[in-house]
Amino acid sequence: MELGFSPVKDAALRLGIEVAQPAAIKNNLEFRERLEGIGADAIIVVGYGRIIPQWMIDLPRLGNVNLHGSLLPKYRGAAPIQWAIANGETVTGVTTMRIDAGLDTGEILMQREMAIEAEDTAGTLGPRLAVMGASLMVETLGGLEIGSVRALAQDDARATLAPILRKEDGRMDFSRSAQSLLDRLRGFQPWPGAFTNFKEKALSVHRARVVDARVAAGEILVEGGRLMVGCGDGASALELLEVQVEGKRRMTALEFVNGYRPRSGERLG
Repeated sequence: MELGFSPVKDAALRLGIEVAQPAAIKNNLEFRERLEGIGADAIIVVGYGRIIPQWMIDLPRLGNVNLHGSLLPKYRGAAPIQWAIANGETVTGVTTMRIDAGLDTGEILMQREMAIEAEDTAGTLGPRLAVMGASLMVETLGGLEIGSVRALAQDDARATLAPILRKEDGRMDFSRSAQSLLDRLRGFQPWPGAFTNFKEKALSVHRARVVDARVAAGEILVEGGRLMVGCGDGASALELLEVQVEGKRRMTALEFVNGYRPRSGERLG
């Protein structure tokens, strides 16, 4: 319960790099004068999540360079890694771009692709993209300095949005296909996760897989200690592997079946 530094600030202090933490920047004259006094060639923005004021956009000669966790113009917005997985993408990547007045609409500088593995969650994919992105940012800055990077305008017609996640995004809708539910479960880790209800109690689903089974959407099938639930496509079901009843610890499906005695034909949701 002690106030701690972010990893970025902790590293900066260890390396003797000056740190400023203004509460706001738009109308902060003191901070503006401080940046103008530095005379930076470029300003790097990563994971900021707020609008950069125009005075800051116009300040450095090489621009404000942002690292974004998708292959723009796909997945503009606050949660590109999560929505790429949740929408079943098999490839994503990182983009360096010049910030303008819009939401992730600036010119693309460089991009690099990465495969989304079948078992990836937002929690496993994000750190890999961060490492790739850090390397790409260094390469981008070097290219801007020598003039080898050619900025490319985004095609707005191809843009998709990745809005900030809401708690309700994690609610499992069994009218969706089993694969869609599994993709959303993976994408929304660790928050908001995937959850439903069983006998008026909240039930979180931590691990699952798609199986061949014909079960009505939302209906439970218990078979030899396995716990399956029907989905909207009618041809496959979602086998729940690890779940958590509200107020209880995480448990395997077998532990849940033995402890809570769900019966085939009962429903989730």
